[in-house]
Amino acid sequence: MTIAVLGGAGYIGSHTVKQLLADGEDVIVLDNLITGHRKAVDPRARFYQGDIRDYHFLSQVFSKEKIDGIVHFAAFSIVPESMKDPLKYFDNNTGGMITLLEAMNQFGIKKIVFSSTAATYGEPKQVPIKETDPQVPTNPYGESKLAMEKIMHWADIAYGLKFVALRYFNVAGAMPDGSIGEDHHPETHLIPIILQVAAGTRTGLQIYGDDYPTKDGTNVRDYVHVVDLADAHVLALKYLNAGNQSSAFNIGSAHGFSNMEILNAARKVTGQKIPATMAPRRAGDPSTLIASSDKARDILGWKPNYDDIDKIIETAWNWHENHPEGFGDRN
Repeated sequence: MTIAVLGGAGYIGSHTVKQLLADGEDVIVLDNLITGHRKAVDPRARFYQGDIRDYHFLSQVFSKEKIDGIVHFAAFSIVPESMKDPLKYFDNNTGGMITLLEAMNQFGIKKIVFSSTAATYGEPKQVPIKETDPQVPTNPYGESKLAMEKIMHWADIAYGLKFVALRYFNVAGAMPDGSIGEDHHPETHLIPIILQVAAGTRTGLQIYGDDYPTKDGTNVRDYVHVVDLADAHVLALKYLNAGNQSSAFNIGSAHGFSNMEILNAARKVTGQKIPATMAPRRAGDPSTLIASSDKARDILGWKPNYDDIDKIIETAWNWHENHPEGFGDRN
């Protein structure tokens, strides 16, 4: 099959491209390279540079390639930025989904696996979070992704476009061979920021909020390794190819780690002291997000291979040690 990976030059997208190729699929990558890296794209995949909001671009690619399925990562995902500039997120994320579904319907592409998020749940009523729990986002990023899920639902009813929405939690780690890893500009994710401090490429670390109702006052998050997450996308495609109905699945380890626990684990893995200071809470940040991933394990047959936080951080540290400037393609 030919699978189009939108946002395939990004962090999760590039790892998913490698897993799809390893699974024997033919892969094309569409990316505007605003946040992605051309060097992250496996050379075995055909690359097209463009924006999914551009219907003409999509129609050109979809006319040239016989595409059997879509994996969609092409969205902005920085929560604080979404609070400051919500229209950017609704334009790119939600608007981009509408244009994509229009093109898919026009060219008869009937299957899409979509990168959703735990942010659609907002402040959870219970932990661990189940797929049937209320979705009440506390930030525009989560709201834009929830709108995308709803739009896909109605596109399924109207046009028969089958989808899987993977609602995943905090993603970390890197390809074990060190070939690709996490490189954002600016970096906003906790583990790479901690490792940049450990490597000496960042001067300091701030922990946002120490007054949450958690074990040590800092945010608690569920971390899943990026390769395990990529595997979930491969399994979701197989689920759709088997003729199953549209559905949503949580992808997470089902274990929660506080920001301080992550910091201490990184100190252990790197052998560095990694100084940190406390800062005020960030707007829109829920206190605790932990997944119930039973549905994905039971139906998709998904099982994380990296369920130890030290191992997850070790793969990320390997990437950072060997690529202190990331992919080296930013000023």
